[in-house]
Amino acid sequence: MFTGIIETLGSVTHLQREAGNLHITVASTLSDELKIDQSISHNGVCLTVVALSPGEHTVTAIAETLQKSNLGTLQVGNLVNLERCTKVGDRLDGHIVQGHVDQTARCVSVADQEGSWLFTFQYDRAQGNITVEKGSITVNGISLTVVDSQADRFSVAIIPYTFEHTNLHQVGAGDTVNLEFDIIGKYVARIMEHQSHPSRGH
Repeated sequence: MFTGIIETLGSVTHLQREAGNLHITVASTLSDELKIDQSISHNGVCLTVVALSPGEHTVTAIAETLQKSNLGTLQVGNLVNLERCTKVGDRLDGHIVQGHVDQTARCVSVADQEGSWLFTFQYDRAQGNITVEKGSITVNGISLTVVDSQADRFSVAIIPYTFEHTNLHQVGAGDTVNLEFDIIGKYVARIMEHQSHPSRGH
């Protein structure tokens, strides 16, 4: 489990395809503190550390993960948001994040608000995910609050610290980001679906 509070940025140093998998090597200030088999979030995707070298770590994304996230579009030199899993007993500064990306979204616009930035993202509503005003959303692993919720898009306001210390400063109109919708909202949506179509599911 994660909180959506990014610890640091990592830089992709090497990419290796192997069948349907992608081995991603990242250099970061956290890498020397990691262990083999440890879980760490990369742009909101929970991945397992499979190899270590001084100042770097390697994780593997399988085909399903690449299809549901933006990890398959990574290039050497790209920055990724990193967060280690939450320790039991720590404060939950963001919200409950599983590290399981639901789908991607396209950045529609970035508006400079003179002290903050308003990012608007559009996603495929056919997958059944929803946002609500003042609800939580995870964008590239970052816990954020929805300020404008529509049927297939939403906006989030980004403060300077978050803008500078995550890879959102590299996201512009047309770019793809990873989304993990709030787990409580997903359960509510599922319950409502069953009430509307009681014959579906188990």
